[in-house]
Amino acid sequence: MSLYHSQIRNVLAAIVPMAILLAVSCERPQETGNTGQGTAAASSDVRLNGAGATFPAPLYAQWATAFKQATNTEINYAAIGSGGGINQIEARTVDFGATDDPLKIEELQKNGLVQFPAIIGGVVLAYHVTGISGDLKLDGPAVADIFMGKIKHWDDPRIRELNAGTHLPHTAITPVYRSDGSGTSAIFTTYLSKVSPAWKSSIGAGKSIQWPTGVGGKGNPGVAGFIKQIAGGIGYVEYSYANSNSLPMATLKNKDGQFVRPTSATFAAAAESAHWDPENGFNVSLTEQPGAESWPIVGVSFILVPAQPKDPERAKGVVSFFDHSFKHGSADADKLGYVALPASVTDQVRQAWAGIKGTDGKPVWQ
Repeated sequence: MSLYHSQIRNVLAAIVPMAILLAVSCERPQETGNTGQGTAAASSDVRLNGAGATFPAPLYAQWATAFKQATNTEINYAAIGSGGGINQIEARTVDFGATDDPLKIEELQKNGLVQFPAIIGGVVLAYHVTGISGDLKLDGPAVADIFMGKIKHWDDPRIRELNAGTHLPHTAITPVYRSDGSGTSAIFTTYLSKVSPAWKSSIGAGKSIQWPTGVGGKGNPGVAGFIKQIAGGIGYVEYSYANSNSLPMATLKNKDGQFVRPTSATFAAAAESAHWDPENGFNVSLTEQPGAESWPIVGVSFILVPAQPKDPERAKGVVSFFDHSFKHGSADADKLGYVALPASVTDQVRQAWAGIKGTDGKPVWQ
């Protein structure tokens, strides 16, 4: 036990400084007094502020660079988690919020918000287990039992049965989860609730839940950092974070009983049968979708903007950013392992932007 505690202390020593730097970076826009809903800066440069999900942050960084080059407008995005993004857009301290856990239509109406999808991505099970030879295969019930603390070692009979012929060490499993309010957690726990009746009845799904066991990390970067440093660790992160940290990712059994690897192609397969409902804020779940090639844990990242913004020009700038990214950002999305929205969906999104209106009642985007 003392060795385990020592290991965790060493990890914290490495992770906490990064978390502090991230927090300072996220707070800097507020320290300058530019909270996003005020008048744009007097110079030719314009800065628009957003905050929320860490899930799409690597892609938004790429899109923001391209938009800055094309329009001289800066997108300042603070990756603070879906819960934080929702809170900030409801308080109108940013120009847009981002969440991977879409708001229901009642919440949108109550808070005067318009919601639309921006990008599709996969949540993967990344792990750090020295001594595993070959691909690690898992199914939904086993993943649920790992995060419930029922499967405690990597050579557990349940895991051995799924990985016949693969050497599995007798290493303790350390689940790693999100400590902050997280849309990625909502996607992952929705999946677990679909594949495990025990998980659904005892724990449930949401951005913040009471995790039975493991170690919590802030944001997708924090979870990826813990997995990378804890021997025996396993956690859920958006694909690009696992890929950029060179973390191995488990192969999962999907709803059709097929073992599939996490790739942009299997994420896209899961999204093929999605039903997008603009009248319901485009609210859709892509977990446990049918199809032999479908990855079972796929999510959509959503954008929230005021239906009646204080500064219509800033709201127009936000939708211009996403319009530009829909038109020119597919290659960046593919490079990072995301899936761009189908053209039919982006057309519906542009129609939904008609619900964002200035004080004169005219749409900011036409």
